[in-house]
Amino acid sequence: MEDNVDVIMENVTTLLSFRDKHATRLGGILGGLTASVYGLWAVFVFPGFCKVPWRLRVPFLPSSKAQVQNVMKLLEDRKGRLVDLGSGDGRLVLAAASRGFQSTGYELNSILLAYAKTRRWWLGIPANLATFMKQDLWMADLSGFSNVTVFLAPGLVTRILEKKLKDELPDDARIIVCRFPFTHWPATCSEGSGLDQVWAYDIQTIKKQLPKSK
Repeated sequence: MEDNVDVIMENVTTLLSFRDKHATRLGGILGGLTASVYGLWAVFVFPGFCKVPWRLRVPFLPSSKAQVQNVMKLLEDRKGRLVDLGSGDGRLVLAAASRGFQSTGYELNSILLAYAKTRRWWLGIPANLATFMKQDLWMADLSGFSNVTVFLAPGLVTRILEKKLKDELPDDARIIVCRFPFTHWPATCSEGSGLDQVWAYDIQTIKKQLPKSK
């Protein structure tokens, strides 16, 4: 009987040891993933965030291929210069430039800017068609642009951005918003669905439909 007890205890000890090893390994994997995510956030997002008030910050989330295509559809037959507010890795600016738009990307993160410029060089797109600048979008003068792309996020004070766009853009300007629509403006049209949906807003329509106070 004592031998049986010893065998049972030995098996239990082995099982617990096996579980402890796997639990330790799983914990290590989860810890590594957490550290990796934090590292990516610190490298690609935080450098730009630290210069902007919390309520005006928009995180970097790269546009999907479908989202970029939807934006390009809403730019069909459009003319004039384009600016991407918070251009990230530059994919929207480069896509617009490849279609003949003189495009500018405003971005605060130096690493993302360097990546975008490298990507521009790799694709062979002239710098005069795709310009990337380290610029706070809230401080930029937008009066020279007829097309604007911007990625909105929950929590962003959209009224401030709406006022800036309405005050500075020319009457023939079009704003294309990704992921989340403006909450106070009627959209002219939209393209796509779900997370890839984008909305177009024409300044001339906004000024006609909304009071001057908005």
